[in-house]
Amino acid sequence: MTTEGVGEFAKRNRPLEGLRVLEFGVLIAGPFATRMMAEFGAEVIKVERPGTGDPLRNWRYVDERTGDSLWWALQSRNKKLITLDLGHPEGIELAKRLAAESDIIVENFKPGTMEKLGLSWDVLHEINPRLILVRVSGYGQTGPYKDKPGFANIGEAMGGIRYVTGEPDRPPVRSGISLGDSMASLYAVIGALMAVHARDVRGSGEGQVVDVALYEAVFGFMESMVPEFDVAGIVRERTGAVLPGITPSNTYRTKDESYVAIGGNSDAIFKRLMEAVGRPELGSDERFATNADRSKWADDLDELIGEWAGRRTVEEIQSILDGASVPVGTIYSVADIVDDEHYEAREMLLEGKIEGVGSVRMPGLAPKLSATPGGVEWYGGTLGSHNEEVYGEILGLSGEEIGSLSDDGIV
Repeated sequence: MTTEGVGEFAKRNRPLEGLRVLEFGVLIAGPFATRMMAEFGAEVIKVERPGTGDPLRNWRYVDERTGDSLWWALQSRNKKLITLDLGHPEGIELAKRLAAESDIIVENFKPGTMEKLGLSWDVLHEINPRLILVRVSGYGQTGPYKDKPGFANIGEAMGGIRYVTGEPDRPPVRSGISLGDSMASLYAVIGALMAVHARDVRGSGEGQVVDVALYEAVFGFMESMVPEFDVAGIVRERTGAVLPGITPSNTYRTKDESYVAIGGNSDAIFKRLMEAVGRPELGSDERFATNADRSKWADDLDELIGEWAGRRTVEEIQSILDGASVPVGTIYSVADIVDDEHYEAREMLLEGKIEGVGSVRMPGLAPKLSATPGGVEWYGGTLGSHNEEVYGEILGLSGEEIGSLSDDGIV
């Protein structure tokens, strides 16, 4: 799918139309949350420091033609980009005026920063009682660790996911992305929309603070680890590609030196899997009747399936198990993703134009809404590219006033 012509489509199909979001975030967690809001129709105004902008502009691959990273173009799509010096008194006054005209503020500074700037919750709430303040930080706004700096890797470590990730005989590893930031972003969006519902649908009419901590966002994904420990003293350990107690479910090497993930852990699917691998008698063997039973024989079953997979190519395995209705998936690289027909059919690969770069494929939108699916109207942009629109149309500043602020380095 291409984004050309999507603008009019998106304007008719934006579920968050009418919400104005002011973003004071940098890098990942806060800006990813506002990106999702922007994709579904919120008017997101992103504030950057004059002259330097968001550090994400220089992260990962930076295109020499624009001087900005492609990650930046993705993270900032549909956002209105303005510059504002929050270290200047006049900059703070402009921030307050923008807050008065907004529904939501998203910030991911170190706790205490907004207070030092003169933008505490008490100040903002007095300016705009309907305002919702979403605060994303490493450890949250309260507690003994609140003043400690924290990035995604620290949140993943403290939240528990790093401890269980990797091989049993090796140190913990991380995923190849900033997983903790993305988890926190989801909670930020969910919390913001809960607060909007409380304000506008339940009718409180009042804003509130949404406090998101990276470690808590990760911790929220850690399933039943706490009650298992509390009741039975179980400490989950690193198990590589295996999930103990869920059998069989593993990653297997193929004849063509690739890998496939196979899940045969429900009773009915296990029987179909055994039929597919040529061992139908095991599907009715009492030793493997339930998941609990099979988990006692996990190593033996993994060896059996691994030997079967090792004699076949990925394509052969996929065909056989698809035919048997057994969950199977190739371990995709990005090269596999952009060549996959299902990604294409689901419009998860959008093609749009980035100024100075040309046509570029980017991830599509999720989730899929049938009536109001959202859309992408533009990608990223240059520093302060929406200054005149935002300061002129929302705050009513004249061209001369904006020019003077620019000359003084305030915008």
